Amino acid sequence: MNRKALLSVSDKTGVADFARQLIDLGFEILSTGGTANALREAGLAITDVSQTTGFPEIMDGRVKTLHPAIHGALLARRDLPEHMMTLERHGIAPIDIVCVNLYPFQKTVARPDATLEDAVENIDIGGPSMLRSASKNFDAVTVVVDPNDYDIVIGELKGAAAAKGSTSLETRKRLATKAFAHTAAYDAAITRYLSGETFPDSIRLPFEKIHDLRYGENPHQRAAFYREPNAAKGTLAAARQLHGIALSFVNIFDLDGAWNLVNEFDEPAACIVKHANPCGAAKGSTLFEAFIAARDADPVSRFGGIIACNEKVDAKTAEEIIVKGSLYHAIIAPGYDDEALELLQNRSGWGEDLRILETGARLSPSGDYLDFKRVSGGLLIQDADTHKLSEADLKVPTKRAPSETEMRDLLFAWKCVKHVKSNAIAIAKNGVLIGVGAGQMNRVQSVDLAIKQALNSPDGAAKGVLASDAFFPFDDGPAAASRAGISAIIQPGGSNRDADSIALCDRENMAMVFTGVRHFRH
Repeated sequence: MNRKALLSVSDKTGVADFARQLIDLGFEILSTGGTANALREAGLAITDVSQTTGFPEIMDGRVKTLHPAIHGALLARRDLPEHMMTLERHGIAPIDIVCVNLYPFQKTVARPDATLEDAVENIDIGGPSMLRSASKNFDAVTVVVDPNDYDIVIGELKGAAAAKGSTSLETRKRLATKAFAHTAAYDAAITRYLSGETFPDSIRLPFEKIHDLRYGENPHQRAAFYREPNAAKGTLAAARQLHGIALSFVNIFDLDGAWNLVNEFDEPAACIVKHANPCGAAKGSTLFEAFIAARDADPVSRFGGIIACNEKVDAKTAEEIIVKGSLYHAIIAPGYDDEALELLQNRSGWGEDLRILETGARLSPSGDYLDFKRVSGGLLIQDADTHKLSEADLKVPTKRAPSETEMRDLLFAWKCVKHVKSNAIAIAKNGVLIGVGAGQMNRVQSVDLAIKQALNSPDGAAKGVLASDAFFPFDDGPAAASRAGISAIIQPGGSNRDADSIALCDRENMAMVFTGVRHFRH
C-alpha cells in the first residue's frame, strides 16, 4: 500500500513540486479544496479527502477534515498493535506526512477594509486540528507548515532516513515543534483581534525569528532577531540588507533608534547614533546638506556610529559619508542610487564590512503598536511613544515668546530629545543637533554635558535653543543654559518650581515653551 501524505495549504508556494516529488517517492496525495484544484492543474493525481472519509465537504468547506478517518490516521501509534488493529478494523490507512498552513487570518485583519465577518471566516479549524494531531504523533508523522522545509523533507526521504521509510526522528520532532509554534501564534492573533483589548488578561507574542545573531549586547550572551508577522514596509524588521557583514544585536538596536529619529521629519534629515543616543542630527533642504551638518555636529562621537537617512542616498551624499578619517558600522535609508551604493560598498578600509540596509519606504509611526520592556520575572507593556506635538500643546509662560527662528529650532530639538535616553537634553541651532546630554542621574548634569558638546560644535552654543524631555525640578538647568548663551527652552512644564524657572528666564530675556507632554526614554 502506498504511503499517504495530506496536503492542504493557503500558501501554495512550491506545493506542486513538493507533491510531485512525494508521488515519485511512492506517496498517495490526499488534498482538499483549493489545494486539490491547484495540484490537479499541475497535472498531478490527487485523492480528495472526501473519498477517504466517505463524507462530503459541508457548510461551505467548514467541515471536511474533522473525521476519524483523518485524525485516526494521524494519531494512531504505530508501535501499539491495538492502535494498528483499530485502523485495520475501520479501514483507515495511516497518514505519514501532513503539509498544512493556515488560513491567512493575520493578513486578512491587517487590511483596512476587513470586517468582523471577514475575520471569522478566516479562522481555520480543520488546519490547526490536523497540525496538532500530526505533531502529537511526531514519532511516526512528519508535519510541515513552512514551504522552506519542503526540500529538507524530500532530501531525507531520498537519503539515509528513507531506509526506514520516513524522515529522521530528530527532524520530525523539530518540525512538530515548529507546527505547535505556528498554531500558537495563530491563536494569539485571533485572541488579540477578537478581544479588541490593548492590554488583555494574558498575552502571547507571535514573533517569527529572522535569524540568530552572533551574540547579544556582550559576547557571553546568546541572541536572535525576531519580527512581527506581516511587519509593515518601512519598519526595521522588514528592511533588506544589501551589503556587509552580519548585523549584531547592538547594530540592530542602534539602527532602530536612528531610523525612528529621522522619520520624525518631513523634510530631508540625517542622524548618527552611538550607543542608542544621537550624537548628530540635522534637517536640510537636501539630504546632502542634512548629512554634512549631522556629521560635523560631533566629529569625535560619530566615529564608529550608525547612520540613518530619511531619503534615498545619492552619490553626492555617499561621497561625504566615505570621506577620509570616517568609520561607520551601518547605514539605513529608504534606498540608494546605484552610484551611491557602489561608493559605499567599495570604501577602502571599512566599506566591505559596512552593513547597508534598505527599507523601501519611510516609517509611518502610529499609536496602534506596543512597546515591550523585560523585567525579571515579568514584562512591561505600553503604547509606543508616537505623540506628535501640535500648536494646541504649546504654552509660552515667559514674558518673551520665541522668535520664528527659535520656534523652528525648538520644535526640531523637541523631536530629537524624544530619542535621547533620560535624563535627556538636546541643544539645537539652525536645524542641527549640536549638543546632547543623555542618561544622567540629575537633569543639570545632562544640561552641562549638552552645553560642553555644543561649545565644541562649529557654531557654539550661543543663541542655540534647548529641549528637555521632562520638566526642570529646579532652575539650575535653565541657569546653566543661560550662562552658555542659550536663547530659548522647550520643556513639558508641570514642576512645583516652574515659577522659579520662568522667573529666571524672564530675568535673562530667555523664551520658554511648555509642551505639557513628557518623553522619558529608559
